[in-house]
Amino acid sequence: MSHISISQLSKTYPGAAPVHALDGIDLQVAQGEFIALLGPSGCGKSTLLNLVAGFEAPSAGQLQVGGSDIERPGPERGVVFQEAALFPWLNVWENVVFGPKIAGQSKSEYSARADEMLEITGLSAFKQHLPVQLSGGMRQRVGIARVLTLGSKVLLMDEPFGALDAQTRLTMQELLLSVWQNLRTTVIFVTHDIDEAILLADTIYVMSARPGRIATRIPVPIERPRSLDLITGEVFNTLKRDILKQMRH
Repeated sequence: MSHISISQLSKTYPGAAPVHALDGIDLQVAQGEFIALLGPSGCGKSTLLNLVAGFEAPSAGQLQVGGSDIERPGPERGVVFQEAALFPWLNVWENVVFGPKIAGQSKSEYSARADEMLEITGLSAFKQHLPVQLSGGMRQRVGIARVLTLGSKVLLMDEPFGALDAQTRLTMQELLLSVWQNLRTTVIFVTHDIDEAILLADTIYVMSARPGRIATRIPVPIERPRSLDLITGEVFNTLKRDILKQMRH
């Protein structure tokens, strides 16, 4: 059974001029698989992510995680947005453990897990720092650590590195590769960046312009573990050219 199962999913926003955002989406994501949604602006990538997160309801079709219908947001599906959306009055540690505390977990339940996620994301030395004292990349690390501390089995990432400068973005991509290699969380990653999709994902789904549909499924034939050196390789660049052709078409 697929970890995430999407069948004939459609989304229309009603109004005087209804917006048909998604149409007939079929998508199966295996446990521990890392997929990337790639496509032009306005093709419904973020809408699809919001539906999986439970922030919105589909107009038609079926959407399941772990064999159960998605009806509302849940801690098993953690979301990382383009902006980290941290509480500015809480330090790093307090931001990271906010979710488990609100869920009623005791400190003994979440403390060791939070420490592990801070270690994995390179934040152990910054526990007492406020968000204003951190760079953009560091704040995104806090956002990722916060979701992982919840124990989410699915990580939904909506262009999380899109607002970062090029060098920081590469650093964060390398970090995410390392985190995924350690935890093997199921990931749906939304991006406009072909290089980013190839570097990170097991499978890339190219979406068409609105109404969004899955135009092409592209397995990434690059072994793991991966590093940034891949982006200069022949296999990487051949795949990039193929995807560019499909996106132009």
